[in-house]
Amino acid sequence: MAEQETLAAVQAENARLIALLESHGIEWRLSPSQPAPGVAAPEPSRLSTTEKVTLFRRLFRGRMDVYPVRWEGKTSGKSGYAPACANEWRAGVCEKPRIKCGDCGKRLLIPLSDAVIYDHLAGAHTVGVYPLLEDDTCYFLAVDFDEADWRDDARAFMQSCEELGVPAALEISRSGQGAHAWVFFASRVSARDSRRLGTAIMGSPQKTENKAR
Repeated sequence: MAEQETLAAVQAENARLIALLESHGIEWRLSPSQPAPGVAAPEPSRLSTTEKVTLFRRLFRGRMDVYPVRWEGKTSGKSGYAPACANEWRAGVCEKPRIKCGDCGKRLLIPLSDAVIYDHLAGAHTVGVYPLLEDDTCYFLAVDFDEADWRDDARAFMQSCEELGVPAALEISRSGQGAHAWVFFASRVSARDSRRLGTAIMGSPQKTENKAR
């Protein structure tokens, strides 16, 4: 009885998920061989530098007024991301590490540009994205897998996406000990709906079966 109720709940959530996708113009009936909406483009090897930057910015759309850049401590080995600042380490202006960036009144945030993305793709630096826009919407869903069984979780997530007809991309994380799954939207959706989409995929029968093994 409990299993039937669980199945009914999952089916109801799947129906709500499909309605959510359709309400935002996302074609959920795409076959696995078809690219995600807005991703179709010439083969990567034939893209010009400008086209690669444009494609990257179209997929990973977020805030334009600021972007995070990766830092790594030379002695501590620690790493993280912080908003890119034009005054960072500028003599007479930047007072790190005495004053933290978040408490600095002289911080001058740098807006995202094609040049920044080009340097990222060329390996000059590593930048991230702030996906949440001012109106609480976003253009993509990102899911991290970094637990001990991340391989099984990532595999189950992608299989669930395939069964639900949700185009998704998977990559191995920088450390090699985890993975990231990306679901790109054709247009901006509310962050709440994006999170619901991820929760629905994570709660699909295929994902549940893999977690139970």
